[in-house]
Amino acid sequence: MTSVRESTIAPAPGVVADSPRHRGGRPTQLVLVDDDDEFRESLSLHLTDEGCAVTSFSNGNAALDYLLWTDIADVCLLDWRMPIMSGLEVLRELRRRQVMTPAIFLTGMRDDACEEEALRDGAVDFINKSRRLSVLVKRIELIAEGRRPLPPAETTEPAQMRRGPLELRFDINRATWHGRPVDLTLTEFRILTRLASRPGIDASFRDIYDLVHGKDFRAGDGEEGYRANVRSFIKRVRGKFRDVDPDFDRIHSYPRFGYRWSTT
Repeated sequence: MTSVRESTIAPAPGVVADSPRHRGGRPTQLVLVDDDDEFRESLSLHLTDEGCAVTSFSNGNAALDYLLWTDIADVCLLDWRMPIMSGLEVLRELRRRQVMTPAIFLTGMRDDACEEEALRDGAVDFINKSRRLSVLVKRIELIAEGRRPLPPAETTEPAQMRRGPLELRFDINRATWHGRPVDLTLTEFRILTRLASRPGIDASFRDIYDLVHGKDFRAGDGEEGYRANVRSFIKRVRGKFRDVDPDFDRIHSYPRFGYRWSTT
């Protein structure tokens, strides 16, 4: 557990974070799960001040019951370590029940293995509680935006894209390979779209990371810490394609730079 006194998820001095409200005026609906009463209450107040509507729970069981019976939550914020039912167990049960609410882990841990495990099991982000509130608000904003219906396009945009046996449906954010669905999260679909829309052209680690996390967001240890995060996402995308086709080999690595979609 991390008390609010130990955490710096709080407004930065002199900085007002962008409000993550919906375009229609409806506030972003958040579910916050943390067994530390002081931290949970403080963060709830800060996020409410930023324009969010926060429903909070002190344990995973209560949060799970709520999330299984409502579909209004835009983002779920989960503590990693909680008694009885951990945040990871909550996430796994949600995904088992086909509840796909995006989940962000808030934790005091600094462990790449835990981050990779969370991403593998369907989380969209893993943020240390030492990060400022403005970072968390930006992440919530980007994730919530990805779940909202797109406004009517002023120009005609293709509803789908084909790259050989790959078909991408942008209206429903779904991918198929040789006609078989590939079970991608929204974040994974965006990464795949970035690669497949420019076949044969390299996408750098930084480009892919910015696509997922927002421009100039930094995570992990050191200036190059984001690379491990990108590798985890690519590993998951490849794995899901290989669940459909064991011979799948279209995402190629460019050593020390990034990845590309191969046409052959």
